[in-house]
Amino acid sequence: MHSKFLSLSIGLMLSLSALGQTPDAILGTWWNAEKDGQVEVYKVGAEYRGRIVYVKVNVNPDGSSPKKDNLNPNEKLRSRVLMGTTILTGLKFDAGDKEWAEGTIYDTKSGNTYSCYAKLNSDGTLYFKGYMMGMRFIGRSTTWTRVKK
Repeated sequence: MHSKFLSLSIGLMLSLSALGQTPDAILGTWWNAEKDGQVEVYKVGAEYRGRIVYVKVNVNPDGSSPKKDNLNPNEKLRSRVLMGTTILTGLKFDAGDKEWAEGTIYDTKSGNTYSCYAKLNSDGTLYFKGYMMGMRFIGRSTTWTRVKK
């Protein structure tokens, strides 16, 4: 009886881990929704961040390369190279809501920065919602897919 309970307990813990119930489940490299870029999510202290590690079309509108942050509202940042740019900051795991919250995400396609939160979907994809002025119900969402190694 005891070994059955132990096996059941271990199985339950493993299935909860597989569903992303652990804080570090967000770590790794992810394709963006359009599959034209990859972001590596990493941890600094209790904060989760993400930086661009792959850009499919690494060319600027004028044909020069590597691709720069051309749409950044800060003119001084428009000359920075996108590859290596940190676009996700401040995410912290909220065990009660089983999500990563209180972060910001920079959209390189619009040049806007949004407050954000993220959740792992049951299929292993990563759901992000970007919003402004603290209103989670208004904003844009995207889904990232883990890069297979």
